[in-house]
Amino acid sequence: MNLITSSIAATALISLILVLIAFWLPLLNPDNEKLSPYECGFDPLGNARLPFSLRFFLVAILFLLFDLEIALLLPLPWGDQLPSPLSTLIWATIILLLLTLGLIYEWLQGGLEWAE
Repeated sequence: MNLITSSIAATALISLILVLIAFWLPLLNPDNEKLSPYECGFDPLGNARLPFSLRFFLVAILFLLFDLEIALLLPLPWGDQLPSPLSTLIWATIILLLLTLGLIYEWLQGGLEWAE
């Protein structure tokens, strides 16, 4: 077999083994906690109109913001091969500086503290 055929076969075999393990493993030890639905820490069988903390959304938005930062900085190694790599470095530094200043502002305002 050539290299492409053997790598495709190995990939398919490993994928099939992982899928079978993923279907087989959770069925070994089911209990009430694993079988119950999970909705952000709330009791799924209780009242649906319970108030919840807005800090949860603040942390979620901050997570998305820093996840977006990673997506914006991901092409940075390829940007170094442009005719002007210094401009790529300057833009990346500006993005990191703005996000760092935003994180410091949130920290100083107390937005990252769970308990008051």
